Amino acid sequence: MRVFQFLPIDGLAPYVDRIWGWESVSAERVELPVLLPGTGAELYFHYRTPFRRSVGGGAPETCSVAHLFYIRHRPLALLPSDDVGFVAVRFRAGMVHRFVDMPGREMMDRALSAQDLWGAAGQELAWRVAGAEGLSSRLRLIQRFLTERLFRAAPDIVFEHAMGMLYGDPANLAIDRLTDRLGLGRRQLERRFASIAGQTPVEIRSLGRFQKTVRALMLDESARTTGRGARIRLLRSGSLYPPLPRAGCGASAALP
Repeated sequence: MRVFQFLPIDGLAPYVDRIWGWESVSAERVELPVLLPGTGAELYFHYRTPFRRSVGGGAPETCSVAHLFYIRHRPLALLPSDDVGFVAVRFRAGMVHRFVDMPGREMMDRALSAQDLWGAAGQELAWRVAGAEGLSSRLRLIQRFLTERLFRAAPDIVFEHAMGMLYGDPANLAIDRLTDRLGLGRRQLERRFASIAGQTPVEIRSLGRFQKTVRALMLDESARTTGRGARIRLLRSGSLYPPLPRAGCGASAALP
């Protein structure tokens, strides 16, 4: 398994945490994990076989060649694959709304395609990334597209600031203290969160606590055990690989 990750270009750095991916080698069987609810969003571009996911008791569902996961309420089970190849964009908490003109309640717990998110332009990007020659070309296409979408956005700075504080200290930050810092009433803040994220500040804080607890447990387990590396890496992708190079700067050299 080849694993790679990069910091985004400077213009995207306030909104994108990292760009990362996996590539299977010689038809190896990759046990993909169950993805858990959290506070962020992740955009995947497949240049090999897209993920298949378990949907209740029915037949597995194949994701689009490019799709967004915005997991909030239900874990998402990915099925094993022997043809993995993708580049993923991990957005910072609350920042996917800089790029997607769709409220959070419409994105929750779905696998929306690039076409669902951006129409024909998103579909064209998906196929161009899938057909691109090499990692550097894929990174360039993805980051150029996101930069163009960024400049069209009309952000809610107060919401973004609140999301950052909730994600940064979910265990200790009381909602009343958050509203005092922002200079808003509680109902005002809840309306902002409902219209953008589709959730309340309390729900976001609970997800942040859960996310950080799971990460701490997995880091502890990975330090004590072996043989579960692939499953662990996708759930907390990249935490073992600092420092990160900038995307587009010698990208091909970062593949092990």
